[in-house]
Amino acid sequence: MRSTDAQDAILRRVRAIPPGYVRTYGDISPGAPRLVGHVLSRLDADGVPWHRVVRADGSLAKGDRQRRLLEAEAVPFRGARVLLSSARLDDLDAV
Repeated sequence: MRSTDAQDAILRRVRAIPPGYVRTYGDISPGAPRLVGHVLSRLDADGVPWHRVVRADGSLAKGDRQRRLLEAEAVPFRGARVLLSSARLDDLDAV
């Protein structure tokens, strides 16, 4: 994948999500959440915690694989969705 400033910013924001927390596609890029999905779908590099990015309703784009990775980090779920009220990291959180 050829890198652009927007892609670099997306990857930097995703790498900044600590274990046990998630952000939504819209949190990563408010004006272009689909670009986040596109960048992450073409990822071939290790070290990017793609599994910590979820949909705005807490549902998972990558299903069981993503859920296993998040559960291993103790991310809380309610049914099939991440409990965003507990796990969503916003800019005000000091972690």
